[in-house]
Amino acid sequence: MYRSHNCGELRSSHIETEITLAGWAHKTRDKGFVVWIDLRDRYGITQLVFDEERSSKALLEKARAIGREFVLQVKGTVTERSSKNPNIPTGDIEILVSELHILNEALLPPFTIEDQTDGGEDLRMKYRYLDIRRNPVKDNLIFRSMVTMEVRKYLSGQGFIEVETPYLIKSTPEGARDFVVPSRMNQGQFYALPQSPQTFKQLLMVGGMDKYFQIVKCFRDEDLRADRQPEFTQIDCEMSFVEQEDILNAFEGLTKHLLKELKGIECEDFPRITYDEALRRFGNDKPDIRFGMEFGDLNEVAKHREFGIFNDAEIVVGIAVPGGASYTRKEIDKLVDWVRRPQVGAKGMVYVKCNEDGSYKSSVDKFYDQEDLEKWAEITNANAGDLICILSGEINATRSQLSALRMELAERLGLRKAEEFAPLWVVDFPLLELDEESGNYHAMHHPFTSPKPGQLELLDTDPGAVRANAYDLVLNGNEIGGGSIRIHDKEVQATMFRHLGFSPEEANTQFGFLMDAFQYGAPPHGGIAFGLDRLVAILGGQETIRDFIAFPKNNSGRDVMIDAPATIDDAQLEELNLKLDIRSEE
Repeated sequence: MYRSHNCGELRSSHIETEITLAGWAHKTRDKGFVVWIDLRDRYGITQLVFDEERSSKALLEKARAIGREFVLQVKGTVTERSSKNPNIPTGDIEILVSELHILNEALLPPFTIEDQTDGGEDLRMKYRYLDIRRNPVKDNLIFRSMVTMEVRKYLSGQGFIEVETPYLIKSTPEGARDFVVPSRMNQGQFYALPQSPQTFKQLLMVGGMDKYFQIVKCFRDEDLRADRQPEFTQIDCEMSFVEQEDILNAFEGLTKHLLKELKGIECEDFPRITYDEALRRFGNDKPDIRFGMEFGDLNEVAKHREFGIFNDAEIVVGIAVPGGASYTRKEIDKLVDWVRRPQVGAKGMVYVKCNEDGSYKSSVDKFYDQEDLEKWAEITNANAGDLICILSGEINATRSQLSALRMELAERLGLRKAEEFAPLWVVDFPLLELDEESGNYHAMHHPFTSPKPGQLELLDTDPGAVRANAYDLVLNGNEIGGGSIRIHDKEVQATMFRHLGFSPEEANTQFGFLMDAFQYGAPPHGGIAFGLDRLVAILGGQETIRDFIAFPKNNSGRDVMIDAPATIDDAQLEELNLKLDIRSEE
């Protein structure tokens, strides 16, 4: 056998035991009369020792020839370590090696295999298999495995059945672009990779499965960021004969289970706020409620003076920054520059310092007196020593800008603590969103979302006012899950398609299979999908999902390790009846 123990399990109780270990040479230290090698595997590090008194000359010379990341097998005796290392679990012992076998030599790695490495991100992505040997990445992947195991355990215990759905499906308009796959046997036709298993899980409910889940790969051909990947993983779930309350209770239970089992945190019932309330209080629909700095609407107390910027604005809104009155003018000017960046887009910022003596000093003292500023402080819940930051303009843009400033300030003030978890439900989303360019409405979630009970009739008279029977689960300022009660009636679904601009022929071409299924007794049903990558990252104390994916793509959607995507040869193109004609410019 290659090993009797792993490199993380030997302790003082094993002293005088004959053992066999295998792993990678992490570090070597040669003091002339003694050589130490740290042997590493997934489980930990064990120190090996070779010395002139107890090791043969040939064995000592062989040890000296070992390079970093050589794959080794050793046999030897567990002995007490004279200079103990309290920083590792095996630090009380070492292995006096009697046999050393080099299973494989290794090139010098392009970066150090250490927690704090000297390798940049691009280099580590190219050699991802080496990056995985580092504890931070290895531990993230192990943590991801623990999360998925707990998800399966909980949902299976609640009676959910895991069912696999197809990866080669029909292209449907779900918002993002599809990845398409040409069919060799059906010339000129294409499969699409699923953006979600949405219609299939609804068909499973028609099929009577009642409670379904799947940990499933999904694909979206969209612009990428650090927290997005072209392929991502969902915890996809659906239930029959349920209302919104049933879904919220079931998956609040799942989230509580994960927080308890993985983080040791007992949660109270999650707060719930409406979409409109989230925008009014926090400026976005996925608020981080680990800290305050809630929005204060200043319209009523800021538009009575001759300050044109406020008077001409749709909204004047501010937040109180704890301790911000101590900021220097230079520091405040930097904040103003920050909100003026193109990524934020504000034209400027008004500020008020709430002095410790109860007085106020603002950038608009010319227009507003102390009584005015005191009212602003009351509305924004500002205390002595705080700074009030105020933006104004068009409602949606201004709220978005102030939300970005709120999150930036919270980051700078250390208020977004990774070890704290603050979940909440956001409910009552608009069913439809208006595309200002085309003047047409599109589904805010997807076209299968049911309107709130009693609001179907509003689709003909005031479609923008219709609320969806939809909900998002937010954790620490990130949407980790979203879902809805689905339409299960063919006529209602046809009405929805009509309002989304589908002709009856287009609806039948795209979704006729689902409409047909509804005629055979579709139960009321609803569900939710969690973004597993994001959920794991947040539970792991981070927000960038890439470090929790074994082989991620870069920001251009490329796998630099295997060099994909790549061209294919002419023979394959011809077999698929595809012709790629790329001409370089003269």
